[in-house]
Amino acid sequence: MQVLEKDGRPAFVVLPIEEWYALEARLEALEDIKEATAIRQAIDSGQEESVPAELVDRLLDGESPIKVWREYRGLSQATLAKHSGVSSAYISQIEAGKKSGAVDTLKRIAEALNVDLDDLI
Repeated sequence: MQVLEKDGRPAFVVLPIEEWYALEARLEALEDIKEATAIRQAIDSGQEESVPAELVDRLLDGESPIKVWREYRGLSQATLAKHSGVSSAYISQIEAGKKSGAVDTLKRIAEALNVDLDDLI
């Protein structure tokens, strides 16, 4: 390592590239730890939710997000209809892919399922 001065004061540090890469790796690891800690705190405080891999797999497989979240929450279509103010027939059509659902409708369903609208589209 070499320290370069400007106006008689330390101004720059020159490192061998291997030391720079090692320092960079340690900084990235520290950022990963900070991010993981923030995520854990958000989950512990109830701001974020962790979900089982099975739920994620179902979503990735293209299943209806409304159906997947509804079943994960343990709700029937009728109960979701009651909590969202959307008819159970309309929920059934959205889940089956026959209807896409208006944004306002999806917002109400998302609120009833306690998920973000983005989780349903």
